[in-house]
Amino acid sequence: MSVRYSKHLPASIFFSDILLLNIALYNSHLIAFNAYHPQSTSATIILLVNLAWVFVSYASKSFIVKRPLELKDNINRFLLTLIYHLLLVFGIIYFFKIYNISRSEVMISYSLFFLLIIIHRSILFFFLDYYRKKGYNHRQILIIGDQNIAERLVRSFTQHPEYGYDLTDFISEDDINNISEDKLLANILNKKPDEIFICYKQLNADLLKRLIHFGDENLIKIKVVSDLILSNNFAHLVNYDTVPVLQITSHPEISLKIRLLKRCFDILFSLTVLIAGAPVYILLYLITKTTSAGPAFFRQERIGRNEKPFYMYKFRSMYVDAEKHGPQLSRTDDPRITKWGTFIRKTRLDELPQFWNVLKGEMSVVGPRPERQHFIEKIVEKAPQYKKLLRLKPGITSIGQVHYGYAENVDQMRDRVRYDLIYLQNISLNSDLDIIYKTVKVMFKAKGK
Repeated sequence: MSVRYSKHLPASIFFSDILLLNIALYNSHLIAFNAYHPQSTSATIILLVNLAWVFVSYASKSFIVKRPLELKDNINRFLLTLIYHLLLVFGIIYFFKIYNISRSEVMISYSLFFLLIIIHRSILFFFLDYYRKKGYNHRQILIIGDQNIAERLVRSFTQHPEYGYDLTDFISEDDINNISEDKLLANILNKKPDEIFICYKQLNADLLKRLIHFGDENLIKIKVVSDLILSNNFAHLVNYDTVPVLQITSHPEISLKIRLLKRCFDILFSLTVLIAGAPVYILLYLITKTTSAGPAFFRQERIGRNEKPFYMYKFRSMYVDAEKHGPQLSRTDDPRITKWGTFIRKTRLDELPQFWNVLKGEMSVVGPRPERQHFIEKIVEKAPQYKKLLRLKPGITSIGQVHYGYAENVDQMRDRVRYDLIYLQNISLNSDLDIIYKTVKVMFKAKGK
């Protein structure tokens, strides 16, 4: 889909939604009445529902896809449209006294419609992500203002090709001061940008008003970037009636698309490992059980997402009562580790039972390693930013785990945090697969520690 065809995207989504609505209606009728041929009353309702959807959808613009792609925002906007549609349909039904309608059919149709839309939007957003990364469906942008802010913006666009932006030119503050406004606007018009990003430290209100008016006249989107958004901070706009307020946080919002992809991947991957690897689990269980006294599995409380405690499972690699003197980190040539335990720790086989934690939703395949409260308090003293990682589900493996393995002291745990923070800002299915690949290499080379 080239740029010239992207204007047809809203229309295609609009008609796709109508198609999915009718698929949901007819299938709900099939489920409720075991028949594909609705009665005359049902046919009237179907026509009513379609007309109501055209009206509500057009009014709410739920078929518009904005940049950058945010599946969560799009689904939320669609859900609001669905609620408005439901209220409108029920209002018409009540006004015209159409009471012979199956409640179960209505519930099934709306639930099915919402599910189909989630699937449709997920596929669409995945396709757009992929297509833009290949260099298609791009927008030409022009940046005006402070060079440092502009460089940060360009760096972000370079790291995220799925945004679909190409820089046509940069006009610095010095350039703005040395030319007249009319010449500046003429230069901008010659570049033919689709969007203009204004990067400012001290906003020139008159120039901004002129640029906004210029953008409206020439169908160019105007976007403002402020240095109020400091490094590692994230923001979104909240509108209180007619007052726009910038909400700033140090915690990045993980999009619904990423969370859905990660959870689906976690379930499929953990099920595959648990089922296909059953003989390996049995073998590891028997060897662990027979090589040293004690249970084969080790259970320990760890802190998960949003600081919620859970019990993490591993194959036991230490002698029983290894921590009778209090919490301790393992170290090289640790006498508490059994001979068999040394092997399964180096190959990471001791971590395999955690796929049960993943399946339960307590952990993810990839994510920061879960720690005990005792050590979290010590890490936070040296690296307060560790608190950000508690917004994520902990993982069986991570970037830090690949580089450090089992940390021997709090300083190593602090160093591992730096890698996990990088992961936090670049979460994607591709990065997860890359980390899994590197973990498998460590397992086969027995280089874990």
